Amino acid sequence: MSVLILTTGGTIASLPDPDTGAKRPAVSGEELVAGIPGLAEVADLRVEEVAAESSWNLTPAHMLWVARRASEALAETDVDGVVVTHGTDTLEETAFLTDLTLQADRPVVVVGAMRSPDEPSADGPRNLINAVRVAAAPEARGAGAVVAMNDEIHAARWVRKLDTGLTGAFGSPRHAPLGRVTPTELELPWLPPRGFTTDPPERLDAEVPIVNAHPGMGKEVITAVIEATGAAGLVIEGSGSGNIPGSAAGGVSAAIERGLPVVVATRVPGGASRSGYGSPGGGAALRELGAVSAGPLPAGKARLLLMVLLAGGLSGEDAAGRFAEAAATFR
Repeated sequence: MSVLILTTGGTIASLPDPDTGAKRPAVSGEELVAGIPGLAEVADLRVEEVAAESSWNLTPAHMLWVARRASEALAETDVDGVVVTHGTDTLEETAFLTDLTLQADRPVVVVGAMRSPDEPSADGPRNLINAVRVAAAPEARGAGAVVAMNDEIHAARWVRKLDTGLTGAFGSPRHAPLGRVTPTELELPWLPPRGFTTDPPERLDAEVPIVNAHPGMGKEVITAVIEATGAAGLVIEGSGSGNIPGSAAGGVSAAIERGLPVVVATRVPGGASRSGYGSPGGGAALRELGAVSAGPLPAGKARLLLMVLLAGGLSGEDAAGRFAEAAATFR
């Protein structure tokens, strides 16, 4: 089995600075792979270093590059799977974009670490061995992009980072892991149907800001963000099942009147934005204005889906309608 490893930096490749003690990516892709005993025995490995960044500094352009490179690699007949090493802060976004734009039936496995290599019981080596095992496994064909962390396998469209420190930080709210993996065993008993997919765009350059709704927020916050960014679309992270203060609803109206697609997500990790409330700012009232629900997608993933649709030439009401159709497939 042949596996391509794309490295981007993150905690899995970070070490303390000798002078300050602050951690930063310092281990090259080749060094990362060479330093894990037994890894080369799992599959024939090829390593490409994409970036050496802390993941909060990765841009949608970086994420798209990873997604496109993974798709290109899997078009080659001699590559059985791809592994992407990544910082955990934005790991779920890169995994989702990769899944969204992956047409091949062979898997892409995104992996990181909660502990850097210098810490006791560092989890990166085991996580990376597990990820390569999944990428090389015939059972993983058809899975799309998945995340392998803490001996669990999660679907990219469902996985969330739920803790800032535990090695078991990643979970799939409202869903279970797809399976389990260790350096010696693999259990992947079921693969759910893939959600919406599309070919990767050439660029992700449409500006789509996220506005976090908060009590008492006025419409001016939304209009100011749109003006400042030149937004082509907007995602609002609401409360509950997708509600925002009624005092901000005028900002949604103004955005839609300007021809922007507006998507409302929820800040609740285990929730979905399907609010039926008709009072000012309630989800049903916002849909009457023309906003659409993010469904089960959190704001970060909803933003990437909307950016992909805008990159495909859709805009306004057409983009909003297509978003609603696509989001419904990720349940």
